[in-house]
Amino acid sequence: MKKLLPISIIAVLAFVSTAFTNITASDDHATVNNKTLNEIQTIVSVAAGNDNFTTLVAAVKAAGLVDTLNSDGPFTVFAPVNDAFAKLPDGTVTTLLKPENKNMLTAILTYHVVAGKFMAADVVKAIKANDGAFKIATVQGGTLTASLSGNNVILTDSKGNKSTVVIADVDASNGVVHAIDTVVMP
Repeated sequence: MKKLLPISIIAVLAFVSTAFTNITASDDHATVNNKTLNEIQTIVSVAAGNDNFTTLVAAVKAAGLVDTLNSDGPFTVFAPVNDAFAKLPDGTVTTLLKPENKNMLTAILTYHVVAGKFMAADVVKAIKANDGAFKIATVQGGTLTASLSGNNVILTDSKGNKSTVVIADVDASNGVVHAIDTVVMP
């Protein structure tokens, strides 16, 4: 038994050293096989790995949208940060997360999703090409209107509520995430 322990340790060390040979870190971006971690992580994985999206991730799970947002896509997700959900009236998030409200939650979440991958530069270009307002069709079936306020992209929902893109172009293997400061409503 004593001889097996050193052999086991050697085997584990050999495995670990070869398992990580394709992982490098440079310029503060870890890479695996020459791809950044975000390029190999799906939208859900990127969100789950960021403490600013814990409420969004809980909502995606409650709505049963994990598999959809892990699929090939590509998708553009305007992802509300935790503070965006905190702006909603008291009890709203708790109510939406209940199983009996799954359809309503799904509608709200899919209103934040657009088919296709649209980087911030694409959105800004479309805004400028459309006289300052670009209508974006969401997966939910509704429309968001993108406009500019200075250098900020502003989304206006069907109810007239406005949300600002606070972090743009978080790349994922199946699309891109743009963090927003307010939950938009269909």
